[in-house]
Parts: sequence; C-alpha cells; structure tokens
Amino acid sequence: MLVTYISRKDWLTCHFHSGDWIECRLPPALLEPSSSAWLRFFLHFAQIGSVSKMGDNFIIAIRIDTTHSGYVYSITTRGEEIDLCLKRWGKEVGLESPTTPTCILFDEHEQFISFGYEAKESYLSIRDQQARDMFFFDCFKFLYSKNLTKNLHIKAVNGKEMRALKVFTETLRFLKDDALKTINQNAAGMMFIASDFTWVLTIPDSCDPSVKPFMRKAATQAGIVTDENGDNLVLALESEAALSYCMKLPAEGFISETREGLQDLRSTGNQHIVVVAEDEFIAFAVHEVLEGKELKELHRSSVNDVGGQSVDRKFKEFLREIFTYKIWDEYEKLFPSEVKKILYDFSMLKGVDDDIMVTCPFNLAKLAQKHQDIEKLFEGVQGASWNYGSVKISKHKLRSFYAQSLQGITHNVREIFNKGFNIGCILLVGKFAECAILRRHITEEFMDVCKVLCPFRPQHSVLEGAAALGKQDRGLQFQKSAFTYGIGVSDRFNELKHIKERKFTNKDGDWCGGLFMKLVEVGEHVGLNKTIEFTFYPIEADQTMMNFYFYRTQKKIPKYVTEDGVEKIGCLFLNSPNSECGRSREVKLTITFDRTDIKIKAKDLTSESKSSTKFGFMLK
Repeated sequence: MLVTYISRKDWLTCHFHSGDWIECRLPPALLEPSSSAWLRFFLHFAQIGSVSKMGDNFIIAIRIDTTHSGYVYSITTRGEEIDLCLKRWGKEVGLESPTTPTCILFDEHEQFISFGYEAKESYLSIRDQQARDMFFFDCFKFLYSKNLTKNLHIKAVNGKEMRALKVFTETLRFLKDDALKTINQNAAGMMFIASDFTWVLTIPDSCDPSVKPFMRKAATQAGIVTDENGDNLVLALESEAALSYCMKLPAEGFISETREGLQDLRSTGNQHIVVVAEDEFIAFAVHEVLEGKELKELHRSSVNDVGGQSVDRKFKEFLREIFTYKIWDEYEKLFPSEVKKILYDFSMLKGVDDDIMVTCPFNLAKLAQKHQDIEKLFEGVQGASWNYGSVKISKHKLRSFYAQSLQGITHNVREIFNKGFNIGCILLVGKFAECAILRRHITEEFMDVCKVLCPFRPQHSVLEGAAALGKQDRGLQFQKSAFTYGIGVSDRFNELKHIKERKFTNKDGDWCGGLFMKLVEVGEHVGLNKTIEFTFYPIEADQTMMNFYFYRTQKKIPKYVTEDGVEKIGCLFLNSPNSECGRSREVKLTITFDRTDIKIKAKDLTSESKSSTKFGFMLK
C-alpha cells in the first residue's frame, strides 16, 4: 500500500494510493520521528479500511455503582463498529468477576491505599488501633445525596469523616490508572494517555441532578479530563445507555423467553420502561424512541431495599433459622469472610428457578456439630434438607426469598402504567435481571399489556451501551431541566407592571432592573445541543460594557432575580467600545444547551468584539 504522510503536532495526514485522504490523531508514543511504530500502526489502521478519525474509537466507559464498579474499553480502529474489552476482577480472592466491590481504603493521613477486592481484604486483615485510624468506605450511598456538593463530608465505616469529593476523585483516579495500565500492557508497544480517549461515566437514574457537576469536578481532579478538553467526558444515564445498547442487539442477543417484540423496541414513537435492577436500588425510566433512534426521557423513579440484596438477606435469615441464632451468630463473628463466600455462592445461583444446592463451609458444619447433630437441625425445617455437606433448598422456598422484591418492583411498574404512557416494552437490565425468577415474574405479570425483553448479558448492558454512546454521542436528546434558568434584564419602567423597589434612573430614562427573562422552565424537555438566540441593546447610549447575569430557581416563572429561591450561577462581560450608534447597537447572545453545560457566546455587531462563558446545566 502506497502512502504519503504529513506530520504536524499530534496529527497525521495520509494520502493513500486509492485516492483517500485520512487525518487522525496519534497516541503520544507514536509521535517520535525516530520511531517507525507510528507508521506500522497507521498502516494497520489503513488496511482494515477505516476512513475516520481514530480517536473517535478510543473509548473507556466506567460504571461506579453503590456496591460494584467496573469498566470497558475499546481501542479499535474500525469505522462504525467498536470491539469492547471488559476488565475482569478478583484474581487475588480466587474470582473472575466483571465488577469489583465499590470500596476504598485510605491511611490515617487520607492518602489512597487500595480499591475494590484488595481494599476489602486489606481492611478485614487490619486490627484494633490501625483499623480505627484508617478510612474505609464500603458502598457509595452518598451518590444519592441531595445537593451533592464538593464540601459534603461522608462517614467511613469507623465513623471518621472525609470529603465525598476526595473519596470519589480517588476512586476515579484508580479506575483511570488501572484502565490505562491494562490497555498499555496489551497495546503492542504503544503508550496511551488519558487525553487519547473519550471517557464515559454512567449515572444512576435515581441520583440528584447535582451528581453531574460533582462527577465532572471529580473527573477533572482525577486527571481524566482537563478544563480544556472537557468535551472528552460524557455523562450518561444508566437507563439510556442500556436502552441504546439493546436497541442495536439482534434477536439472538436476547434471552429466548423474552425475545419476542424486538421490533417494538426499535419502532419510532414507542415508549419503553427500562428497569435497571441492581443489588440495592431498582431504577425505573420511561424513554420514547424518536426519529433516528434518538431518545426522549419521560419519567424517572427508583425504589430501595427490593433489589438483589433483599433476596440475599432472606437467604441469610433462613440459614440463621436452620442453624439456630446462637450457632450462626457465633459463626458470623468468627468467620466473617466465609459468610461473604456463602452469599457469593448463593448469588451465583440466582439465575436458577429450581432446587439449589449451597455448599456448607467446613467451619460452619464443625461449629454446628459441637452443639447438635447437623442432620437434626434440619428436622422440621420446611423447604430445606441436609445433603452430604450441602444445604438443599427447594424451588418453592427459593421463590419465597424473592416475594418482597417482586412485589415492590411490580407495584412500581404498575404505577408507571397508571400514568398513561404508551408502553411498548419493559426492558430488564442490571445484575439482578440475571435472575430467572425475576424475569419470569415480570413476564407473567405484564405479558398481556406489553412485551418484556432481557438481553443475554443484562449486567453488561449499561457499560457496553455507555461505550457506544461515547462514540456516537447519541442516546437521550431530550431531558427535563432540573431548574428554571434565566437572564437578568432591564426594561422601561412601567408602574402598572413593575414594583417601585426595582426602579432606577439614568440619563436615558426610568428603568426596571433585575427582571427574570426565562430561558428554560423547570421540568421542561430540553433538546440537547439546542441553540437559541437573543438580541440585546445597551440601556445607556455611551455604555461601553455589557453585563449579563444568569440565574436558576425551582420556581416556574419568577418575575425578579431578587425573589427567594433565585440564585446567581454565572456572568458574562462584553466590551462594546464603539458607542457611535448609541442605544441602537445590537448584541447577539447565542445560548446552547448540552448534557452538562449551558454555553453562552456574545457578539457586539458594531465593534465585532466577542465574549463567551459556560456554566453547569442540571437535568432531572
């Protein structure tokens, strides 16, 4: 293959024998003139026929749930398709899991030590004063806090406090560094850095709107993005990622019992319930499919204590009843890691809707035998029996562990139907959706009113969908604004419309200042990348500076920026040095909404001076 190349900064432009021109950004390791690695890499890129910017396919998607975290990445050089690699965790504890526990350990000086399985094992091995001095955070429930600010402090398991922003920042830093290390170990001599990638962070649907600026701040501090390349970070709702992923799956990608109705999932105008079923929270979202397979959010809600952990608790309570409270409590105190292993083994059996066998650990059996013959413990127990070192649980008893969970999920889905949505499908995703009992129950409950779909890998659908969104920047295009946003403006004073307290006078007359001019209303659907334009004029003929102040509030239509509950969130100053046209000078204000920011550009048409700024845009 013949190629002519022109290198400038970190870009390479090549002209192929076929006549195609390709321009792409190369990883820093490939930029050294003395290295031939860049040419080998680019020729590989050319040979597979891609004619697109390579960086568009460099994706790392991270999901930090309350209980488990993980990431996927892609460094493919194909055009439309991306090949995803999923990080596997837990080798140090004899596991190979697609996620690692969301827990993090700091020393007494708040310096990061470890994350995930390693952090949990390290903390369990620490005793007495050392454990009291350290900071160990297990389960990130603070992500669901109202008004999640950078100054929020959260408690470690020992009661000591640390800033939530630092805890989350160090979590992201670890996952970022681990991802880059994993990629570079498998990149055939190339060396990637954070700025080579588009990063996608998933957001639980039930989080407060303040979680988005909080995550963006943490991602910047963790070195994932900078203020200059902030567009490399995409924040995606878990439900939109999962639905976007499933809309692209072929029929073979869904579990056979829920495979019918695939076309309904993709049809324009249909509305779908996405149930993100996890260990702790169950989130519900309704999205409408628009032209071009874009999505519009219509509803969001969540419920706690009906997820997979509620089933685990019922199972654990049943074991306590079998072995008696005295024996079980002693066992749990002496062998806490074995208790976690039993629960893990049980979680691996949640995909079964039949009798199950759970291995009884040697230490539990030995402890029970000291008090009573172990087989006698099972006499009179309904739904369980002792079977050569294992606890056999009947299908009927197993289903009873799910009763509370299924009732809570069903109730919330019915409430959504009662709101009058035109539901085409219920989509089940998340770790808990791997349970056959859950899938069968939802299918039986709602099969008469809509289709029920579940992908073969429901636990992976959120992360893989997030990676695809990072490449295409599609998915949800209409979301609800969490606030009413507006600009403070002045108008000619009218005593019939304005209060005297807002009146002021200059040489050009009487004015009313601080009027709230609405840009978007709380709860209003906003098209992302929507742009609106306004024309403003100075209020004084010789004015040489235009000041714009921006506000937000939970009120629908405030009249003045000084009302209770209205807060200033940003400002923009524009020089207007040429005042020859007096108050006839036009200033164009262009405002664009995206997933996380409102971007403002101002231009004085007379002097052609420009100014721009941006501030956080919160969506429900």
